[in-house]
Amino acid sequence: MRTRRPLSLLSALVLALAAPVGAAAPANAASTPLAPVPTAPAPVPTEAVSAGSAPTESAHAAADFGAPGPYATAVEVGAVTTLYYPRDIAASGVRHPVIVWGNGTFAFPVVYRELLLHWASHGFIVAAANTPQSNLGISMRAGIDLLTRRDADPGSVFHGRVDLENIGASGHSQGGAASIIVGADPRVDTIVPVQPGPLADIDGVHGPALLLSGQRDSIVFPVLVRAFYNDADHIPAVYGEVRGADHFTVVGDPGPFAAPTTAWFRLHLMGDASAHGEFFGPGCGICTDTGTWSDVRRNALTDGFPAPAA
Repeated sequence: MRTRRPLSLLSALVLALAAPVGAAAPANAASTPLAPVPTAPAPVPTEAVSAGSAPTESAHAAADFGAPGPYATAVEVGAVTTLYYPRDIAASGVRHPVIVWGNGTFAFPVVYRELLLHWASHGFIVAAANTPQSNLGISMRAGIDLLTRRDADPGSVFHGRVDLENIGASGHSQGGAASIIVGADPRVDTIVPVQPGPLADIDGVHGPALLLSGQRDSIVFPVLVRAFYNDADHIPAVYGEVRGADHFTVVGDPGPFAAPTTAWFRLHLMGDASAHGEFFGPGCGICTDTGTWSDVRRNALTDGFPAPAA
């Protein structure tokens, strides 16, 4: 397993860099990002950055959250952090929640650009660590520090536009493990580890967790992700195994990972009540969508998890 992983990740990087640009992001909407996401976003000028892939047909959540959000997007590449964010953030009139991202081994943010731009199109500021060795979470925390400075800087487009009270952490593979480590930071409210490696301890996480695995992942086996879920008995935790997904399904076009991750962050960081039924309550969206999910589990602390006030 250790000898195959570097070659596979390098191959994924090459494929991601060679992939064509996806569909353009919709134009910046007049409504705030807390409003329900339009199901048919307006066209966007050709110069706007791609916002991600189209929704899949079978997934319940994808009908709402797999579609691009209402914001055109922009990218800023820095020395330590790459920022993906709503292009007209300075004029948005609202504060935007933050997602910090960690890459898999030997990977960089560009490998996951479609997913990160998709989140940005839904109104999030994504601070992606520019490191292929993110397991300690140091560079991910640096993204929070950077946005804290930018929010306080009157000369920055982010001035007064960063919602530092609502921060999530996510990542893939080694970066998924890093998101668990960063979840112990008191500034982080929720985590979404995607196929996380085993070098982390979820006992320190204090907010709700959505733990995602791939049914056909031969690098981070689903049983390893379920071990984190089983250990997360002190926080509301949901485990989802994506049917047919291997370790690199999230690379490039994020496919079935776009909708549930977006819904989770909209619920926990934006208070979007329309996303609550995707994960909580009887007959939740991911619970009944057997076309997308091969295994879904929810621990006792998810019972009666309250929906945000409308």
